[in-house]
Amino acid sequence: MWLKKHLLPAILPFFLAFTHCSSAQITGIRTGADQTDKYLPLLEGKRIGVLANPTTIIGNKHLVDSLLNRGVNIIKAFGPEHGFRGNASAGIKVGDETDAATGIKIVSLYGKKRKPAPEDLADIDLVIFDVQDVGCRFYTYINVLRDVMEACAENHKPLLILDRPNPNGYLVDGPILDMRLKSGIGQFPIPMAHGMTIGEFARMINGEGWLPDGLKADISVIPVANYNHRMDYVLPVKPSPNLNTQQSIMLYPALCLFEGTIISQGRGTLMPFSVLGAPLLKGKYEFSFTPKSIKGMAETPLHQDQACYGLDLRTYDISKIRKTGRIPIEWMIEMYQAYPVKEKFFDRSQSKQMGNIDFLAGVYDFRKQIEAGVPADEIRASWEPGLSRYKEMRKKYLLYE
Repeated sequence: MWLKKHLLPAILPFFLAFTHCSSAQITGIRTGADQTDKYLPLLEGKRIGVLANPTTIIGNKHLVDSLLNRGVNIIKAFGPEHGFRGNASAGIKVGDETDAATGIKIVSLYGKKRKPAPEDLADIDLVIFDVQDVGCRFYTYINVLRDVMEACAENHKPLLILDRPNPNGYLVDGPILDMRLKSGIGQFPIPMAHGMTIGEFARMINGEGWLPDGLKADISVIPVANYNHRMDYVLPVKPSPNLNTQQSIMLYPALCLFEGTIISQGRGTLMPFSVLGAPLLKGKYEFSFTPKSIKGMAETPLHQDQACYGLDLRTYDISKIRKTGRIPIEWMIEMYQAYPVKEKFFDRSQSKQMGNIDFLAGVYDFRKQIEAGVPADEIRASWEPGLSRYKEMRKKYLLYE
């Protein structure tokens, strides 16, 4: 028991790095997609549509390719942000296309439309939803989930969700979205880190009435086997181009907030979402990096071709976040205090790459608190009682311990 609790978590990242195994192979975790015996009978004789991206895999092979080889009648695929095969950068609109590998029509849900149209679903009997999420309100796949659920409900099509672990499933933290700030990076009254899998979140969307006009989608979930929210889960495939390491995925709930500031999060490097910095912090920090244009990741990154000075978090001990269960907003406080031109820290006019901190945080107070020098514990206290109410509500929809 001591070995499993203390030694295995310590050596697991190093073991994976040298053996090329995933944590799932060691812990016995089996994704919904891996459990073909549970859903292949549901697909027999049906015309299938699949919402998929590069994380949609069985073993090391794309789900669509595997199902086609098993004789499943896949009519078309739907592609979210970054596209069906993951070739598009963040925020870049994607058009409809034909998949070169299979000849299947791909309908983009990150271009002219955000949800399948009635004609897209007319020749489909059942839709499969299978993408890897990372458990954050501002990560757009939960928005796609809601849109697909809405389309399926409107057109009376069942939706089969092949569930996957949430690598940040242990983390439930942050202010609840003020719905006056509803946007493409915040659609639901949930905290920044929601602590749910896609399957659980779908249950919440239905249960809380978050579809319009009282609609409820006909959903079925193939749960992850041998999984609970406290487990470490090393993703076998990067969930998006700029979450290219396990460290970046685990830091994402905290570092994505910096997209609302003049501080680079490492876009335009091979270590995005694991470093922080800006040119004007020279002399404040020794560590530096220089963002460059990288096709498929960041074509025009913030502070392109300029040396940025700041924090190197590539070796930051994630277990500290696990122990506290808190998003480390202390880095935001530190960087604001260090930045020499305070009025420029949140000024979006300086760059098209910057987001709006109010929409990212989901509340109007966060920016004001940082500017006023409010301590981290007081900022967290202001997230109550909404955060506690969400945690209680969340329990109704959990599929895992």
